[in-house]
Amino acid sequence: MKYKRTICSLVMLITIFSIFATSYAIFSNQGQGEYEYQSIFGETVSIYGKGLYSHESVSMAAQAIAQDYVTLFLGVPLLLLSFYLYQKGSLKGSLLLTGTLGYFLYTYASYSFLSMYNSMFLIYVALMSASFFAFILMMMSFDVENLPLFFSEKMPVKFLGGFLLFVSFVFGMMWTGKLGFPLLSNTPPADLQHYTTFVIQALDLGFVVPAGLLAGILLIMRKPFGYLLTPVIIIKEITLLTALTAMILLQLKAGVEIGYLLIWSVILFNLLVVFCMILIMKNIKENVEKQSTGMTLH
Repeated sequence: MKYKRTICSLVMLITIFSIFATSYAIFSNQGQGEYEYQSIFGETVSIYGKGLYSHESVSMAAQAIAQDYVTLFLGVPLLLLSFYLYQKGSLKGSLLLTGTLGYFLYTYASYSFLSMYNSMFLIYVALMSASFFAFILMMMSFDVENLPLFFSEKMPVKFLGGFLLFVSFVFGMMWTGKLGFPLLSNTPPADLQHYTTFVIQALDLGFVVPAGLLAGILLIMRKPFGYLLTPVIIIKEITLLTALTAMILLQLKAGVEIGYLLIWSVILFNLLVVFCMILIMKNIKENVEKQSTGMTLH
C-alpha cells in the first residue's frame, strides 16, 4: 500500500484532535448567555454568548454544535471503520476513507476561516492540514486507469452522474442567487450577520460544485477518473447533508426561522445521496484478479 504509514499517522492525529475539539465544543457552557450586537453593516445580531462559540451568532453556534455532533458520532466512527477496511486492502474501504477525509478537510477548513477566533484555532488548523495531506495521499494512491475494472458494467452511471449534475447545479444556483442579487444592488447579502464574508459559499462554489459537475460528466462518459471522484463526492455529500440536517434541527430548537421547503429539500437530498452510495458500493468488485489487470489499490 502506498503511503500507508503516513496516512495511518495522519488518520490517528485527525481522530484524536477532532474528538477533543468536538467534545470540548459540545460540553462547554460557560459565559453570560445570549446578547445583542450591532454589526458594521447595521444589522442587529443575536450572539450565542456561551461556551466555545460564545462570539458566534445564535444561528451559527447552533450550526457549529450540530456539525460537532455529526463529526463526533458519524465522522469519527466512519473514519476509523473506513481506515480499518483500507488496511485490509478493501477498495470500498479506500474509497470510503478518501471521501471521509474530504469531509474532515471541508469541515475544518470552514472552521479555520469562518469561526470567530477561539481557543481551538490551532487545533482547527492542524485538522485542516492533516486532512488535506491525508486526502491528497489517498487520491494519489489509486491506479486510476484500471479503476473501472473494479466496477460492474451494470452500474447505473447515467443515473448517478445525472444526480451529481442536478445536485451540483441546484447548490450552485442557490448560492449564486443568494450572493448575486445583493452584489448587483451593492448591498450586503442577508444573513451575513457580524461575519466578514461567506466562507461556506466560497468553498462550495469554488470546489464542491465544480467537483460534483466534473464527477458527473466523467462518470457518464465512463472515464476512469469519474469512478474515483464520484464515490468521493457522494461520501462527502452524505456527511455534509447529514450535518446540514442536524444544523436545521438545532437552529429550529434555537428559535431560528427556516422555510419548510428548505427543510424537506435537505432531507430528501440526504436520503437520495445515501441511496446513491449504496448503489456504488453494490457495484464494486473486490475480487478482480490483480495480476491480470496490473491493478494497485493503494
